[in-house]
Amino acid sequence: MANILEKVVKKRVMLLGALLLIPLSGQAQAGSAADCQAYAKRVEMDSGSVAGGAGRGALRGAAFGAIVGDSSKAAGRGAALGAVAGGLRNNASKNDAYKRAYDSCMAGNVN
Repeated sequence: MANILEKVVKKRVMLLGALLLIPLSGQAQAGSAADCQAYAKRVEMDSGSVAGGAGRGALRGAAFGAIVGDSSKAAGRGAALGAVAGGLRNNASKNDAYKRAYDSCMAGNVN
């Protein structure tokens, strides 16, 4: 009888120990500010270039200017405006990618 009671107590202690360790095993550690900054910078660099966004914006702006306008001046103006808008848009997108990556790292959501 004592042997059975001893086994039951051992199993309960082991189960209690396992239950206490479960919350600790799933938590990720937040990175340091410097580590998270480096990680976010890599994510930002991988998200594309501002020049690429300006080039796409220029092409779209030129096409729009050529369709709407009646001269080549309209296409040129559209290209210039599109380049500025495309560059600004892509720059904002890069900034958003950096902020999301940094915040995620600081929260401990990065492997």
